[in-house]
Amino acid sequence: MKISIIYFSKTGKTKEMANVIASSMMLEKNIEVRIFDLDNIDYDFVDESKAVIFGTPTYHANMCWQLKKWFDESSNCNLSGKIGAVFATANYAQGGADTAILTIINHIMVKGMLVYSGGSSLGQPYIHLGAVALKENFEESKNLFEVFGTRIAQKVNQLFSNK
Repeated sequence: MKISIIYFSKTGKTKEMANVIASSMMLEKNIEVRIFDLDNIDYDFVDESKAVIFGTPTYHANMCWQLKKWFDESSNCNLSGKIGAVFATANYAQGGADTAILTIINHIMVKGMLVYSGGSSLGQPYIHLGAVALKENFEESKNLFEVFGTRIAQKVNQLFSNK
């Protein structure tokens, strides 16, 4: 099953975390993952995807303007019925990454997506809204992003596999 990761990255940190998520997903059975920056999206692949994960750097407690513009102009991209998940990178804990994630969740709900993070129901690490990597502990966050990717891939298999 196909999963798309769509992100914007100015410094390379958000792109790096997209790759961490994708690497963990590819370890799950029946999963094919492709990563797209906003300028190079394969809309046919996204249309065939069972899940789409969005990634953003955090600016002023919000998603980057490039991703906001994409949401505003992406009416031709059918996301309805797909699992949607979100991750963010930020310089500081008080930088508003959770608020940025919530803003994206609002957009993906409007698009008809099924929001998933794993929450606290799967135990530690708890990923309530989405995965967050901060500048001060960026390398240590990679394990969290691996778990995030694994949980989403497992949920895709659970919901969409022919049993």
